[in-house]
Amino acid sequence: MAVRVRPELEGVEIYRPGKPIEEVRRELGLEEVIKLASNENPLGPSPRALAALEGLDHWHLYPEGSSYELRQALARRLGVDPDNIIVGCGSSEVIQMLSLALLAPGDEVIIPVPTFPRYEPLARLMGASPVRVPLRDYRIDVEAVARALTPRTKMVYLCNPNNPTGTIITREEVEWFLERAGDDVLTVLDEAYCEYVTDPRYPNGIDLLHRGRNVVILRTFAKIYGLAGLRIGYGVADTALIAELHRVREPFNVSSAAQIAALAALDDEEFVQRSRQTNEAGKLLLYRELEQRGLAYVPTEANFLLFDAGRDEREVFQQMLRQGVIIRGGVGYPTHLRVTIGTQEQNQRFLEALDKVLEFRRV
Repeated sequence: MAVRVRPELEGVEIYRPGKPIEEVRRELGLEEVIKLASNENPLGPSPRALAALEGLDHWHLYPEGSSYELRQALARRLGVDPDNIIVGCGSSEVIQMLSLALLAPGDEVIIPVPTFPRYEPLARLMGASPVRVPLRDYRIDVEAVARALTPRTKMVYLCNPNNPTGTIITREEVEWFLERAGDDVLTVLDEAYCEYVTDPRYPNGIDLLHRGRNVVILRTFAKIYGLAGLRIGYGVADTALIAELHRVREPFNVSSAAQIAALAALDDEEFVQRSRQTNEAGKLLLYRELEQRGLAYVPTEANFLLFDAGRDEREVFQQMLRQGVIIRGGVGYPTHLRVTIGTQEQNQRFLEALDKVLEFRRV
């Protein structure tokens, strides 16, 4: 190739999302396919969000660049100043902003693994060195993360609940870690699934910010609000840091449709509650059914479940595709796969397909 790219690109892996339904239909000639791979809300988008988009006709105009109305509403909801908030094209874009604004060659970024796969490539892109810290018993090991701190540590990512395991770090554990990280290390609390958490030990990231901790809180409208296709999320941090992130934010980075839908969805408490109830019912069903099949799983605080198929995850993934059920393989464990908790019908379809693939006889 005549064009020479930056050497940092050599270590950057392309993000590979869950296979789309249309692709599986085309490749395998299937008519009925369900997708339980990307932790999307099985109930669809917030009805209020859909209603807010009806009849609008100003798509020829650029969106409001700073997401002003949405930041005002989020600030009231969270008890922060609007200048504490930056809105992105998904919380993934806020991760990219953090990398662009803060990281340089020689910096270290601590990343518990396995976790959300966007942290590491964005660190590598800036020439920073990822420091991978293995989970312990499927949980982020804050003591091991603390041992990995060095004078070169610039950022630490704590995905809470962690993806793909669904486990949380408790309030006590986060407090303990922040004491040891000190003020020179930025701790990124990725709370994409926080609305699903029921464990009372779960920490309040916004409270940590109020108390002067050096943290960034990431949240999204893609999961419980059902707006994954519109790509909108946000970060909450000290106003000085947010001001720096605006320097690297793309102009008009969030579409008008996404801003309008998110603003409406934020007040759709009925839909959020129904989504939680659906998730809890599905979680209990999958727990029970996997136990009856003698399959181990990791109890989850999110809207997905990591389970052990007892066979090569690549083989199980491909065979599940042939059954018309898309789940998530390649999550960092040789025999584990991740399945989104769906509707009752989708969960039953997943279990029926799993029985065919693994030729189960219930124990």
